Amino acid sequence: MVKTVRPRNYSEVCYVGHYFCQGYPVVMDLTGLSNDEALHLVDFAAGLVVGRDGAMERVAPKVFLLQPRPVARQDAPMRPVARRGAPMQPVG
Repeated sequence: MVKTVRPRNYSEVCYVGHYFCQGYPVVMDLTGLSNDEALHLVDFAAGLVVGRDGAMERVAPKVFLLQPRPVARQDAPMRPVARRGAPMQPVG
């Protein structure tokens, strides 16, 4: 089961972490946030994914799929969100 979270502010990012750490793939929909707010949540999610050995992929502007390590989509390989030393890309 995939959980969809649409945070309205940074304090609601805890739901993303909760579901992800429980082993659920999470769709994080940031379309209702400003670019600055969305970037902070993407930073949080990137740290969560790295710390839990998962994967994160942008599936649409401001919409990201976070997958715990044991879960893998069958239709496409995961791409890294950013490489070390690579410039940050806009989230929009």
